[in-house]
Amino acid sequence: MKTQNKSQSKSKVPKEGLFPEIIRENYLGSRKLLNKKAIISGGDSGIGQAVAVHFAREGADVAIVYKESDKDAEETRKLVEKEGQKCILTKGDVSKKAFRKKCLDSIKKEWKTIDILVNNAGIQFPKNDIEKIPDAQILETFNVNIISMIAFTRDFLTLMQKGSRIICTTSVTAYRGSDHLIDYSSTKGAIATFIRSLAVNLADKNILVNGVAPGPIWTPLVKETFDDLSTFGKDNPLKRAGQPSEVAPAFVFLASEDASFITGEIIHINGGDFVGG
Repeated sequence: MKTQNKSQSKSKVPKEGLFPEIIRENYLGSRKLLNKKAIISGGDSGIGQAVAVHFAREGADVAIVYKESDKDAEETRKLVEKEGQKCILTKGDVSKKAFRKKCLDSIKKEWKTIDILVNNAGIQFPKNDIEKIPDAQILETFNVNIISMIAFTRDFLTLMQKGSRIICTTSVTAYRGSDHLIDYSSTKGAIATFIRSLAVNLADKNILVNGVAPGPIWTPLVKETFDDLSTFGKDNPLKRAGQPSEVAPAFVFLASEDASFITGEIIHINGGDFVGG
C-alpha cells in the first residue's frame, strides 16, 4: 500500500456545476481497511466510484461490477490503482442470474473470500404522473434495485465469514417519498427493510448489515435522468446537493472496525433533511 501524504488543509466543497468530486484532496487514509477485499456493484461512477477510491486509500482491494460504461470503469480502475491497490472489473447486468453466477465464480477464483459487499447498483426513471409509468419500467426498476440486490447478497454470502460487512445504498426518498420517483423510492424503502431484516438474520454469524441513505448527490445518474437541475438539492437546510466525496466516508466507517457494534442501521447523508429511521 502506498503511503499517503495528502494535504491537511481545510476542505472546500466544490462549486455547484463542478461535479462529481470523488475524493477530497485532503482525505488521509489510515489503513482502516488494510488487506480487505471488497466488491461494489454500480462501482464505476458516482457514489460507487467514490466508495471504491476511498476503500483503496484505506488499504482495500476492490472488485467493481458495472453494466455499461467501460470508460467510467477504467477511470475507476486507474484511481484505485493510483492508491496502490488492485481493482477487478466485471461487466454485466446484476439482474441476470447467469451474470451473477459468472461474477461469483470469477471473484471466488481470484480471491477465495470477500470481506465487504457494497450493494450500490441502481436505476431511476423520473415520471411526474403515475399513469405514465409503464409496467416494463416498474419491473426493471424493482429487478435492478432490490430483487437483484437480494439475490446478489445471497450468492456472495458463500464467500463471507465472521466479521464480514454488507452495506446497501438506500435513499432519503425511502423516508419522505418522491412524487416524481414513485417506483424508485418504493425500491429504496424495500432496501431499508432488507437491511434491517438481513441484519437480524445474520447476527448469529457476526456478519454486519447496514446502509447509507443519501439525499441529493451530484452523480452522473442525476445528470442523465433529470432535465432541469437548477433547483436540485436546494430544498434541504444546507441549500445544496452533496458530493460523492461526502458520502463515501460513511461506507468506510461501516466497513471498518469502528462500526463493529453496529448492524441494521442506516446513516442519513442529506444536508439536514431530517427523517425518521
